[in-house]
Amino acid sequence: MAEETAKEKRTDENVIYVGKKPPMSYVLAIVTQFQGSGSDEVIIKARGRSISTAVDAAEITRNRFVTDAKVKEIKISTESMTNEEGRTSNVSSIEITLTTKKKS
Repeated sequence: MAEETAKEKRTDENVIYVGKKPPMSYVLAIVTQFQGSGSDEVIIKARGRSISTAVDAAEITRNRFVTDAKVKEIKISTESMTNEEGRTSNVSSIEITLTTKKKS
């Protein structure tokens, strides 16, 4: 049971949630995740207006900093959110998975 929790935590550590900061803040987080923790996969998640920032961060990382990184998968979806007034609205979301091959 302790092993399952550790695995869940490990995968959650590889996730970077993009918000309102500039793209370079997230690029630093992505590069740190690849190099510092030694993981070979990073998942970038964003919703709504932050989607463009997530794409920018992924592309800057791939083109300038971790040139051997590849886009493994891109998932897009719509989430229904309810505000304080009880109205529901649809919000787009994206999940970009970047991977690098481990050096043997």
